[in-house]
Amino acid sequence: MPHEIRLAFEHPSARADATAPDGPLDRISLRDHIVEVEIGAFQAERGTTQRICFNVVVEVRPLTDAIDDDVDRILSYDRVTEAIAAELAAERLNLLETLAERIAERILLEPQAMRTFIRIEKLDRGPGALGVEIVRSVDDLKTKPVSPHADITPHPHIVYLTNAAIRSPNLNRWLDQLEARAEPVILCVGLPDVEGPKTGHRMTQRRVDLLALEQNAWVLAGRDDRCVVVETRTELDWSMKNGQISVWAPSKIVLDAVDGPTVGPDDPVALAAWFAGHIEASDLLLIGEAPPKASPVPVLIQDIAQSGL
Repeated sequence: MPHEIRLAFEHPSARADATAPDGPLDRISLRDHIVEVEIGAFQAERGTTQRICFNVVVEVRPLTDAIDDDVDRILSYDRVTEAIAAELAAERLNLLETLAERIAERILLEPQAMRTFIRIEKLDRGPGALGVEIVRSVDDLKTKPVSPHADITPHPHIVYLTNAAIRSPNLNRWLDQLEARAEPVILCVGLPDVEGPKTGHRMTQRRVDLLALEQNAWVLAGRDDRCVVVETRTELDWSMKNGQISVWAPSKIVLDAVDGPTVGPDDPVALAAWFAGHIEASDLLLIGEAPPKASPVPVLIQDIAQSGL
């Protein structure tokens, strides 16, 4: 009995270890994540905010092959904090139990997640922490209807810049205008003006041309510190949700995509259009460039003079 009482107040990671199911599971954890929010059923809790502390453990399927230090292959910690933020933003809630249940449902929709422990505590309602803890598994989702969740997927504005636009002395001023937009912005670039090496082989040439696009992305990043070169989907999701102007380095996403592009990096405008559809962009803006033959998203066209560049 003393052991059971002590365990009841341990961190969720210890609870997860003590109740581990058969078979190996990996765990990721979020400790002492504090958010100030309005929540609670009492009148004294309305119209004011209070500190809420989250401790979350997620048990995930272990990967059966090498991770290769690839952030897109694991369940990112950001998905946990995003689940918390999304449910806090969806509506004002009275009960911590409701909040915990909704966060658990959102986390368990992630394909790697198997079970989650969620502890939520109010830090300002008394001399100690007042809270709840729940445990939910993917099996629980099968036995109950899952409540609808707000869509937190960002739909970015994709902008394709020609080399003339990259070299423009007015680039920084135009980036000011992009930064002020409500939706996130991802910049795409074409091949450098200097012709790159020719391999004489289709697949190796594709890799060389993808690297050439990335070199040009770094050239753009050198023009303005706000432009951050990003190559993984996880990094792109983070940057979009945190107001960063990203410059797409295409190699990883193109080569890893199950529904990869039918066009190559030698047609960078068409590749940018494919990327816009792949990432569910709101539209594709082409600066100083003709439109592609087809695009999965609306295409806007401006010449350099119209764009203010």
